[in-house]
Amino acid sequence: MASIPRQGSLPLLCILRSVRPSSSTYRISQRNFSSTHIALAFVNSNARSANSTSNSTRSNNASKPTTPLDHPVRPRSLPAKEPLTPTARNTLAESASQSARSERSLTDGLSDIPPTPSSSTPSSHIDWTRSYHGLGGSAFTSEQGEILTAPLDLDDIEVKPDGILYLPEIKYRRILNRAFGPGGWGLAPRGESIVTGRLVTREYGLVAQGRLISIARGEQQYFDPDGIPTATEGCKSNALMRCCKDIGIASELWDPRFIRKFVAEKTKEVWVEHVVNKKKKKIVLRKDDQVRYPFRESKMGA
Repeated sequence: MASIPRQGSLPLLCILRSVRPSSSTYRISQRNFSSTHIALAFVNSNARSANSTSNSTRSNNASKPTTPLDHPVRPRSLPAKEPLTPTARNTLAESASQSARSERSLTDGLSDIPPTPSSSTPSSHIDWTRSYHGLGGSAFTSEQGEILTAPLDLDDIEVKPDGILYLPEIKYRRILNRAFGPGGWGLAPRGESIVTGRLVTREYGLVAQGRLISIARGEQQYFDPDGIPTATEGCKSNALMRCCKDIGIASELWDPRFIRKFVAEKTKEVWVEHVVNKKKKKIVLRKDDQVRYPFRESKMGA
């Protein structure tokens, strides 16, 4: 015989079924509830990490002094800029600046200034570094004038490879010795020797028989610092030749008509080849002269 349920249990079961939500509603609410908590968990963790990063950055920036960067940082994605292609103008400017830096100033000298007269020097002493004593005071004797202005011997004239005519400096000294006698003339420096990057220059005065005759500045190139002493001697000889122009020695070498005539009659053009680097060029020689080392005579285009 089947048992009959109690009368009080049926209403309670109905009440529980009515209060409990449906299965679908329950699943949705549970899913929303759990997913909401998971999303919040991720959001909270990201926020915490961002806050911690910003706090650490602020602390690091506060500990380090704020100094500007020497070079701006470029993004890695962008390639570095390539240097500009050098042009002929840039190359010439750079070479000119390097040449200017390598040359010494015109105020740099060898500290060989002539001594200045002191208080103990006799009053008759002449300071040739500044004095113009006797310049243009009187003419030389007729015998001296003939020696100084005598025409040049054509065999004494030399020709440079570029066609320039010149008289060797020793022959200027011989003419001066014949006119004034050994010891009757001299060159007085009127300042110290100036040395630049490739040149030595100095001013001299030609003194003869106790009076100033002429003033000129000599110059001489050099290609190595060891050659400066030789260049100072060449500078003196160059000043002597320039001073002798004022008293008529070798005046033909400054006459354009004489130069053209001598070149046409006494010189020749020759193609030569350097025996070391095999470079060819054209030079000018006297017709009675020969090609010398380091050149040898060659043919054009051969």
